[in-house]
Amino acid sequence: MFDIERWQEIFDTIRKNKLRTFLTGLSVASGIFILVILLGFGQGMQNGIAQEFEEDASNRIIVWTQVTTKEHKGLNPGRPIQIRNENYDFIESKFSEVLKDKSANLFVSNAQVNYKKESVGYSVQGVHDGFQFVENQYMSQGRYINYHDHKNVSKVAVISNVIKREIFKNSEDPLNEYLDISGIKFKIIGVYGDMGGEREEERIFIPMSTAQRVFNGSDKINNLYYTLQPVENFDQAVAESMRFSNDMKRYLQDAHTVAPDDLSAINVFNTLEEVKRFFTLMNGIKLFFWFVGICTIIAGVVGVSNIMLIVVKERTREIGVRKALGAKPWSIVGMILHESIFVTAISGFVGLIFSMGLLELLGPYIEVDYIVNPSVNFNVAISTVFVLIFAGAAAGFFPAWRAANIHVIDALRDE
Repeated sequence: MFDIERWQEIFDTIRKNKLRTFLTGLSVASGIFILVILLGFGQGMQNGIAQEFEEDASNRIIVWTQVTTKEHKGLNPGRPIQIRNENYDFIESKFSEVLKDKSANLFVSNAQVNYKKESVGYSVQGVHDGFQFVENQYMSQGRYINYHDHKNVSKVAVISNVIKREIFKNSEDPLNEYLDISGIKFKIIGVYGDMGGEREEERIFIPMSTAQRVFNGSDKINNLYYTLQPVENFDQAVAESMRFSNDMKRYLQDAHTVAPDDLSAINVFNTLEEVKRFFTLMNGIKLFFWFVGICTIIAGVVGVSNIMLIVVKERTREIGVRKALGAKPWSIVGMILHESIFVTAISGFVGLIFSMGLLELLGPYIEVDYIVNPSVNFNVAISTVFVLIFAGAAAGFFPAWRAANIHVIDALRDE
């Protein structure tokens, strides 16, 4: 039931002790403010990491080779390892049940690209049809390289939106036009975009078989790209991905006579492993943020408890008079708790409003390395405030209980 006299008492006490009440409220508000800001930046880091991996397929696996660093089976270190078509075909056959998208990659060395009389400086790469999905590319016009282009060694090319704007100035339709690549005409069959942004669109793609045969690539391959079939949960996906990576690496080591402990000759980058490593780190950072924020809130709650002890001490004589006039112990407890909860609740909501407002105003504009749009779930934030209010009630209870148990005679004697 609303008691106007109780509220008048609370506001009278606050007016008489403005500075003390302000400092107490500030400690509580700053605790909520710091916790929400830290949680917001934790979410921002998670957003940034997720964005980094969204640029390509989330379960992408890449293989590349260098030179051996260890002697193995009588072969000296320093041997360059070259992936070939037979390796790509064997992996496709052996692991067909788990593979979703696949492609090899060959860089066409020293490719000179011209359109009519204009020369452009973009790299040319031979790929299979699965490369589009591994790289998270989409088609703006036409189509991508397909199986028949690879089988027929077709002289066709796919350019990017960036290249289209530079060469065709957005005024011409590039489809069915011809690019001159090192003196050989390639018909443009499609225009692609990349989810990773324009920095990923500085490449021209041609069929792998054409790159190998026309540009003397023989059966050489620079990189292998794979994605795996989706599974039920993240942990299972990581386990399947690591199993495939290890089995594939073991096969390539055996096929090219590489020592099992040679960490340089054959390299495998597994996106899911990196994702798991980052998210494990993120969980640790979030726990640390929670710890710092909660410690700050506890400091504020302790401050509220200390202030309530001072209030009880200052109002001891008043409490004695109330009890002499017949006030019940729980009415004394309620009087002290009421003020404690009021100060804690108002301070908590002020800290919440300021922190949420700051994140809402500035969050969308924050884009630094691995931190994008820091924000916090409102339900989590509001729940934190209610927990704080409960903690404030608990902080005020013990001083209130002490006040309720003061003997009337002792209270009336207090100066």
